[in-house]
Amino acid sequence: MKDIFILDACALIAFLADETGADNVERCLKDAENGKCKIFMHRINLLEIFYGIYREEGEEEAEEVLESILRLPIKIISTVKNKVFREAGRLKATYKISLADSILLGETLIRKARVITSDHHEFDILEEKEPIDFSWIR
Repeated sequence: MKDIFILDACALIAFLADETGADNVERCLKDAENGKCKIFMHRINLLEIFYGIYREEGEEEAEEVLESILRLPIKIISTVKNKVFREAGRLKATYKISLADSILLGETLIRKARVITSDHHEFDILEEKEPIDFSWIR
């Protein structure tokens, strides 16, 4: 069975901006290209990247970055299935995390995947208390 990863917005931003940890994301993307793993990202997490670039650099840059992301070997999840909905709701209520993070983690649990992230300040407590597998890029 192939490894399954769910990509957090912060990890993809690190890759796009060539920040610390970009090499870890790049390695995973190459593995996905070669069929060694599957990478998913929820559309809500993609929205975090899009609106951040739109706000900081404008519509044209946001559209260009979005198009480049959509060419990567990442499967974009566009729905919130019932099991993810319920899991995300439980996580958001319990840990007071953002809606985007709760969907990310709900997808991770339901798909039995690993989160690729750098958000220790958001997720360290969840790593201690939930059966979520984190793949830290830094």
